Amino acid sequence: MLLLQIPLLAVLLAPGDNKDAFQEDISFKVIHSSSFYNRSCVKSRSSAWLGDLQTLRVDNSGRIIFLRPWSTGNLTKKEIKEMEEYHHALSIEMQNELHRHARQRQLKYPFEVQATGGCELHPGGAIVAFYQFAYQGSELLHFQNTSWLPSVKDEITAQPMSRVFSQYHVANKITQRMLSDTCPRFLLSILDAGKADLQRVSFLSSAVKPEAWLSTASNPGPDRQMLVCHVSGFHPKPIWVKWMRGEQVQQRTQQSGILPNADGTWYLQVFLEVEATETSGLYCRVRHSSLGGQDIILYLERHRSSRGWIIVAVMVPLVLLTALAFGLRKRWSHCEPPATLLPLE
Repeated sequence: MLLLQIPLLAVLLAPGDNKDAFQEDISFKVIHSSSFYNRSCVKSRSSAWLGDLQTLRVDNSGRIIFLRPWSTGNLTKKEIKEMEEYHHALSIEMQNELHRHARQRQLKYPFEVQATGGCELHPGGAIVAFYQFAYQGSELLHFQNTSWLPSVKDEITAQPMSRVFSQYHVANKITQRMLSDTCPRFLLSILDAGKADLQRVSFLSSAVKPEAWLSTASNPGPDRQMLVCHVSGFHPKPIWVKWMRGEQVQQRTQQSGILPNADGTWYLQVFLEVEATETSGLYCRVRHSSLGGQDIILYLERHRSSRGWIIVAVMVPLVLLTALAFGLRKRWSHCEPPATLLPLE
């Protein structure tokens, strides 16, 4: 399962001998995101980035699409083909493992996972490797040496998954070698080739407005609710998101890490645990430079009042989608997700 990132890294992490210094932090990263809508429907996206410049993506058939003339490195067509086949096989294996984990740990569908790995060059010349695994928008695990460690204190999901991931000894040794040796050499080798494109993207990069919606997570206890405000698709990265009542910010607001989407934008989730009887007047407020001072405000009551109509609206499509999935036996990568990803419960 954890080998999923290895073929993508191997495609781009070719050795180089360019030792020129760069004047600001610059990173190379590979991002793989999967949306698990249900047991039969998974949507996956994979891409690689040099700074804010996308260098490749993987299409629905599993074919690697190089987006820059210099992003293939010194790989031959045969090597690229082998990587595509390897990536496809391991993508299926990862889906099977995560479905199994969801069944064993009683995780609720739908859920989102994301693996991000690569390395970053700092102005002083130091290169730092990183590899994280996120669940539902929050970092769950991080890679260190040849093992996976929990990033949060979570005995239900993080700790069991870290033990399972760390059992892939061969894969983890290969990952460590790529992160500590191959990735830094590749990053140095392509900086000159992509420098002009990087400068142009940095100069022309425009703001992208966020999308926001509300949901509830699993209830944290009797007579309590966990409210979630989702914000996605925004650029640049800085953003302000809070749960509020009136003009008062709710002090128990908790925020996930701001994580990258495969298209270069960002997303995060903001949580608020409340008594079930204390939800009146609550709303989520989003401030971002792309909004021109017009904050996004989502009131909890308005979303709840429309819940009944949402359920009615999606029941028939869900039944049809289920029948279609069984009748045509569609592959997970080609499924159609439900109309509402995370409805209020």
